[in-house]
Amino acid sequence: MSEQITLEDLRPAEGSTSKTKRVGRGRASGHGKTSCRGNNGEGQRSGRSSKRGFEGGQMPGYRQMPKLKGFTNFNAINYAEINISDIAKSGLKEVDIEVLKACKKAHSSADELRVLGNGEISNAVTVKARYFTPSAKEKIEQAGGKAELV
Repeated sequence: MSEQITLEDLRPAEGSTSKTKRVGRGRASGHGKTSCRGNNGEGQRSGRSSKRGFEGGQMPGYRQMPKLKGFTNFNAINYAEINISDIAKSGLKEVDIEVLKACKKAHSSADELRVLGNGEISNAVTVKARYFTPSAKEKIEQAGGKAELV
């Protein structure tokens, strides 16, 4: 049978407790005379309690830092934008965000693709994107390609 543990058997973990500092008990104690408060000034007087963030009159760190403006929307979608002219130069038959990331035409942090209508295209390309400008969609379809919304 195992022994039962009672309240009397419970002890704090080794090294987790220490004696409290006893101040003002004579010079031989090492904490006598001024009781670890120094010789003069505000902290030496009784009743003094420091405010949170108080740095002795120096401009506190939280007031030195600039105020943060706005916030970061963690639901925001990072769009990679590409023009029709860039798609035509790439020579790809099928274009989507993953293909553009692989050939370093879009940033690796981009989530979705937007296709803009700047430039001309003559080869037939299938483009899969979240958004097409009306002129981009028209130019892709005139060239014999497909503009697919994802």
